[in-house]
Amino acid sequence: MNQQAAISVAELDLGAAAPRFRPAPGAAEPAPGDVYALVRVDGRPAAAVLGRYEEGEDPAEAFAALAAKRLADATTPRTDAERLAAEDPATATVPPRASVVVATRERPGSLARALDSLLAQDHPDHELIVVDNAPRTTATHDLVTGAYAGRVRYVREDRPGLAAAHNAGVAAADGEVLAFTDDDVIADPRWLSALAAPFAADPGLGCVTGLILPARLATPAQILLESHGGFAKGFAPRLYDPARPPADEPLFPFTAGSFGSGANMAFRASALRRAGGFDPATGTGTAARGGDDLYAFVAVLTAGHRLRYAPDALVWHHHRETWQDLENQAYGYGAGLTAYLTATLVRRPALLPALLARLPRGLAHARAMTAERGGTGAGVPGEHGTTHHPWPAALSRLERRGMLHGPVGYLRARLSRGASR
Repeated sequence: MNQQAAISVAELDLGAAAPRFRPAPGAAEPAPGDVYALVRVDGRPAAAVLGRYEEGEDPAEAFAALAAKRLADATTPRTDAERLAAEDPATATVPPRASVVVATRERPGSLARALDSLLAQDHPDHELIVVDNAPRTTATHDLVTGAYAGRVRYVREDRPGLAAAHNAGVAAADGEVLAFTDDDVIADPRWLSALAAPFAADPGLGCVTGLILPARLATPAQILLESHGGFAKGFAPRLYDPARPPADEPLFPFTAGSFGSGANMAFRASALRRAGGFDPATGTGTAARGGDDLYAFVAVLTAGHRLRYAPDALVWHHHRETWQDLENQAYGYGAGLTAYLTATLVRRPALLPALLARLPRGLAHARAMTAERGGTGAGVPGEHGTTHHPWPAALSRLERRGMLHGPVGYLRARLSRGASR
């Protein structure tokens, strides 16, 4: 993989009397050169820009000009779904009680960083639960029951797999809203309030997902991933309603990857429990390799609940750093996609006709997706698109191999769990 100079990550807030330019949470002080900046307007995420400033220049002025152009070019809301989402008064609503579940395995350093940000949330009524998944050491237990005693609850789940860990968190939680994030994020102080408030405003809402931005762009692997969309889904709010399928997503609801990601999601507790929770044969740590979040999204939608994407709910994600990490991630993308589809049909066979009707378009979508991962406007924008950072063919092949593995991996994991019971 070609070497690529690191890109600084920063924030630019345009709400003050003068633009404020500062490093992103957990990031180093920006240095002259390329900078990826989140643009906030009155504190709320509004856009992302990639630019450059030189020694002696004022970065706040340079990036304010870039931000003004980006915001002028934006057309929000762009679709009926975005218009409906933007009209929702959720941000003015008192958020319901929430339980935050963080599944982890042998990463106490990054977990501590995540917990510090979660303990700084402005949500008025919430609890934090750490699920220690198939631990090999006592490091996580010692951290949570020591440094965070009385502030974070510790739950141990010996069955390996992210979905099993999430289900253990669901069983332990008492919140009306169940929020999930990973041990490698830093949560914005308003993250939980922005994620939970929509549930109070919309009784038919079953799930909310949020914005995921890169905490660091220090390695070629991190830059490449973010150049092709990363985990972000843009800055426009969106509402997915099974009663009014979106016209621009003909595969709905089976394009679950467009709804959000497991590092930033929340469910109405009653809706998730009625849907059966997460399928324990999916997720990282199982033979399925992924798909636990996608399965839950579709399970809640097909039960008739709405799903909202809320970009105000922001977390900064520490992308994996090495080429090997990126290869594993590419394979996992493909495997998780077909594993969750298999899980959906195994557990909800009545959906088979709907899936078969969408299969031809779905295969074309899968081919296009693996040929070139597309950006959303929220990843590294502009110059860092497919021209300067093409998605390597080797990673596309790994994604397709993962797709072939997904159904087999899911069934293997399901049989394994049945045998262990």
